[in-house]
Amino acid sequence: MTADREIKDEELGGVAQDPEQALRLRRSLRTIAAATSLDPALRDMAQSVLSGNVDVKDAFQDPRYTEAVYQRLHEMRRAAENQTYAEQQSSKAQFGAWDARQQAELDRERVERDAPVHGSGGGRSGRPARHFP
Repeated sequence: MTADREIKDEELGGVAQDPEQALRLRRSLRTIAAATSLDPALRDMAQSVLSGNVDVKDAFQDPRYTEAVYQRLHEMRRAAENQTYAEQQSSKAQFGAWDARQQAELDRERVERDAPVHGSGGGRSGRPARHFP
């Protein structure tokens, strides 16, 4: 990502219902932004949201982005329908390994997010910590 700044989980509070959902949304946006196999419009949307240049609600309503999402979902469905049984089993195994890695990374990020902050100000940036309502 080329942006100097990346939004914080708290900045996704308008669409995320809690800190856990915000963490997962931000991680998903990072994944999309870095996936060179995806439509450039999707990567652009993710990068724009992560940099704070586009509000996540606006991005979800932009026809360029929603069309790219629907196109990708269609491609995924078609690919899944054309898989052989052996390919399905292989995909399940690969997903299980990927999911375990993702869970470990999420656990690490939760620990970092929830770790007590020492020093003045309460937040890691020196500003008071903001919390979801």
